[in-house]
This record gives sequence, C-alpha cells and structure tokens, in this order.
Amino acid sequence: MLSITTDYAHVDRGDPSPYLRRIADAGFTHIHWCHHWNTDFAYSRWEIAQIGNWLAEYGLKLLDLHASVGPEKDWGSEKEYERLAGVALVQNRIEMTARLGGDAIVMHINSIPGWAPLRRSLDELGGFARSHGVRIALENGSFAALAPWLAEYDAGYLGLCYDSGHGNLIPDGLAQLDRLKDRLICVHLHDNDGTSDQHNLMFTGTVDWAALARIMARSAYTKPVSTEANMGRSPITDEAVFLAEAYERCARLTAMIQAAM
Repeated sequence: MLSITTDYAHVDRGDPSPYLRRIADAGFTHIHWCHHWNTDFAYSRWEIAQIGNWLAEYGLKLLDLHASVGPEKDWGSEKEYERLAGVALVQNRIEMTARLGGDAIVMHINSIPGWAPLRRSLDELGGFARSHGVRIALENGSFAALAPWLAEYDAGYLGLCYDSGHGNLIPDGLAQLDRLKDRLICVHLHDNDGTSDQHNLMFTGTVDWAALARIMARSAYTKPVSTEANMGRSPITDEAVFLAEAYERCARLTAMIQAAM
C-alpha cells in the first residue's frame, strides 16, 4: 500500500479525475488529497460524493487530506469574522475527510501558544473533529512553533505531520522528529538539496532516508508511505514515468522501514 498527493503534476484545481486515474494506473492504493489546500474553496456534498465515486471507480482510498487556510478564511486571523470563516473551512475539510474514509487533516501552523485566535479555533474544533473521527496533524514548519501546541492538546485530537523537505532545511530536523515521533500521524515525504523546499522525488537529494526510516519504524505512524513529490521542478515531464519513479521510491522506503522494525 502506497500513497501520493493528488497535485503531483503541480495542478491543484479543476477536474481531478485524470490524475486519480493515472495514480491508480501507477499502482498506488491511496491518495493524500492536496487540491485547494491553500484556498478559500469549500467542497459541497455533491463534489465530495463525486470524488468518492472516482475513488471507488479507480480502486483508491483516501489516506489523509491537506486542509486549508485561505487568503480570507483563516482560522488564526485576529479578525473574528475571518477566524470564524476559517473554522468553518476546516470543518468542511474534516467532514470531507470523514465522508471519504480518511482519518486526519494536515494544517500549517506558525504561531506559539498564547496566540489567542488560534487557541480559540482549536478549542472550538475539538468536539467537531472527535465526533467525525478525524485528527488534526500540524505540519512542521517551525518545530518551536508546533511542539508546545502538541503538549497542550492530547494525541486523540492533535498530532504531527512530518514534512521531510521542511525538516531537511534545518540541521536538527530528524532529531526534532525523533523527540515527537509518538505524535506522528501523517507524512509528506519528498527530497531537496537542503537549500529550499523543492518537493523532489525521494532519494534524489540530501534527506537521510535511512535515519528517517529508523525513526518512522519506532513512531506512532502505521499508515502507508505517502509522498508529496511533484513535477513542478522535476526534469521528468512524462506523468507515467514520474509516477513510476515515485512508486518505486515509496516502495524502497517502505522496505527500509519494515527492515528497521
């Protein structure tokens, strides 16, 4: 079982069905839904139902979903109407994830505890998330920003999404992950050369995949390996070739994790 992000072709708008079909044709069993991840777009029940139909048709399952903070609907905004709209947007993604069979949504976070708007939003979303069986995974941008939130809210509600590209941009990214591995519930796996967030195929840059595999083997993460590599900066322009490469590298990391258990 392996997973890839739906925006692997650097497209996250419009009809997703051609990309879902190519993902399935490449052998992937799961997807990380990444369409509209940074927009104000809210999915209707008709759109969610159609996505569910496509997943069933192509034999795919939703692993987890990248939820949204939009330019105007922002769960951390100091403007109360924008914050409330942002909470509603996150609720939309939680409901979508639950209806499609996923168990977590991923959110970016840049604030330390004490920032009142975000705390209010997290407090308000707790009951809704639990009632839908969906946890919120905070993605590592700054570990200093997210670790205190993980300490404040319990593991049944709040977890960690480790983005290997982000982690590779700091000297102690893997050490930080190791300290929080018991809260790991989502992964965004891709590579870079340590200078910028490039979303390259795994095993093409400077990420220490052997060390990451050992940490994942001891972590709370039990779901399939999931890559967030995309074709935006890739020299590979053929989607089928790119997906085949992505699949092979996910399979390689899966074997490394299993060997480390």
